[in-house]
Amino acid sequence: MPYKTERNRVVYTEDGRKLAEVTFPDVADGVVDIDRTFVDDALRGRGVAAELMERVAAALREDGRSATASCSYARGWFEKHSEYSDILV
Repeated sequence: MPYKTERNRVVYTEDGRKLAEVTFPDVADGVVDIDRTFVDDALRGRGVAAELMERVAAALREDGRSATASCSYARGWFEKHSEYSDILV
């Protein structure tokens, strides 16, 4: 499976190479900052960043955590996906 969810990041890999990633370090008790979204040029336009964000949102809900979004892509994604607005602070 190319997607891997860890405590503070979700990664997409192919053949052992990291090709996409969203990072969300802890900034306060129960709150993270989605600070970086990266997708390799070879995967752009294939919905990988959106899939990463869905996995981030699911992981945060599962853990009962909330998020801020300093990453511009993440902010835009949340604007388009109001069904996840409950995890934003």
